[in-house]
Amino acid sequence: MAEVYGSARPRKRWGRRLLITFVVLLLIILGALVVADRFGASYAEREIGDRVAQQLTEQKATAEKPDVTIEGVPFLTQVLAGKYQEIKILLNNFSGPAGNGKNIKLDRLDIRAKDVNAPLDTVRTGNGDIVAATVTGVGTLSYPDLADLIGQKGLKLSERDGKLIGAAPFEALGQTFNTTGTANLAVKDGVVSVTFADVTAEGLPNIPLVRTLVDNYVKQLAFDLKVPALPLGLKVQKVEPRADGLYVTTGASNVSLSSGGL
Repeated sequence: MAEVYGSARPRKRWGRRLLITFVVLLLIILGALVVADRFGASYAEREIGDRVAQQLTEQKATAEKPDVTIEGVPFLTQVLAGKYQEIKILLNNFSGPAGNGKNIKLDRLDIRAKDVNAPLDTVRTGNGDIVAATVTGVGTLSYPDLADLIGQKGLKLSERDGKLIGAAPFEALGQTFNTTGTANLAVKDGVVSVTFADVTAEGLPNIPLVRTLVDNYVKQLAFDLKVPALPLGLKVQKVEPRADGLYVTTGASNVSLSSGGL
């Protein structure tokens, strides 16, 4: 009995060491996979960022270095499957030509490409097409910048009850009146049309001559905001007045990323 008991202890110690060794090796392998996964994701994010930056240059637009994040883990699983859940691209301090020598400025353009189909062979060889089912982008145009684009002296813009309100000084009959009006916003073919209606001014005489002067002044406030070319074929779909500025929503579907994506 003593010999059996004595021989069991070395076997138990050996079994424990084997288990510890196996766990250590497993952790090393998992750690290596995590490092490889993050390295691969970082490489792909840099590539996407570089190509988006190239698109900006070609479109005569500027922004800080694109901040790209490939969502979903593990990354390598998405590579093998050829499908990516979502790619986020943040462009801080975006600026692009809006015509008449002026630029449209957005503090941040937040772009999301979803359901990206990128077969492994296409990524590896560069042959074939990489397509995002949907791409959306949102940003906020500040009211001072919008007023500067309209170019009417003294014009101030703000939001009230979900509507864009304009206020500006108006001269008539040798006096200066403070006028206010509601802006109508319409989007067509990537152009945002801004027109004003229901313009009123306290103390302004309601006579035909003055009314004609006001109507002519209101026409001068009309403005077509030409949104510059955006990365990944994004087009303006909707604009919405908010407290901090004009919220701009852009989008595109079935977007090819082969020339400027993965």
